[in-house]
Amino acid sequence: MSKQTLYKSQYKEVYAEDGKIVKIFDGSFPKANILNEALNQARVEVTDLNIPKIHEVTKIDGKWAIVMDYIEGKTLAELMRENPDQEEEYLDLMVALQVEMHSKRVPLLPRLKDKMLNKIAQTDFNDTVKYELQMRIESMPKHLKLCHGDFNPDNIIITPEGQKFIIDWSHATQGNASCDVARTYLIFCLADRKDLAEKYLEKFCEKTGTAKNYVQRLLPVVAASESVKGKKEDRALLAKWVDVVEYE
Repeated sequence: MSKQTLYKSQYKEVYAEDGKIVKIFDGSFPKANILNEALNQARVEVTDLNIPKIHEVTKIDGKWAIVMDYIEGKTLAELMRENPDQEEEYLDLMVALQVEMHSKRVPLLPRLKDKMLNKIAQTDFNDTVKYELQMRIESMPKHLKLCHGDFNPDNIIITPEGQKFIIDWSHATQGNASCDVARTYLIFCLADRKDLAEKYLEKFCEKTGTAKNYVQRLLPVVAASESVKGKKEDRALLAKWVDVVEYE
């Protein structure tokens, strides 16, 4: 396989070559973040989930890089665009994969609760809002489920044989699965697909017996923790979700 660029941004480039994926990072990208991403993915490998396996962490032209399996296929996002009439079926598949993922345990992963508390401390919300958000996190049931942190159709690959792979484990944690669900809901909303967000949430709650308002109550917490990164327009939209009394 000749080199094929799959993704390129200011901070990293992802390309396929010789049957492997190479994710190469800009020199300004923190080394600790790169090593942590590889470690998180390697830890998730111990489950029986279909995920790309890490081959090595190396340097290419003086830049850190992660080399892993190349998974041939189409993302669920691509399939949804190509077959809009099958949208419901694809959402069902997505929810089933997420429920299976949440059934796994990876004890050495970072705690989701700690990560969210740290992020909220970095926001520029006033102290009252920060306190309310922190109390909401502290009151969450203390679960230790495998959470992806960026679970969306772009991170699910369906192979020609029909195998389903979950990719991009850089944000993996262990914690409350409903936070993971709230994050997916917000990803759909940020993509201007509130309709899909609502369908997805309904399907997840129905399949798992989770109360919808339980997930909704976590939306301000997840939105706040996500508002410290990403595009400026996304941060502005996420900030609108940080209404700690909206779902009381």
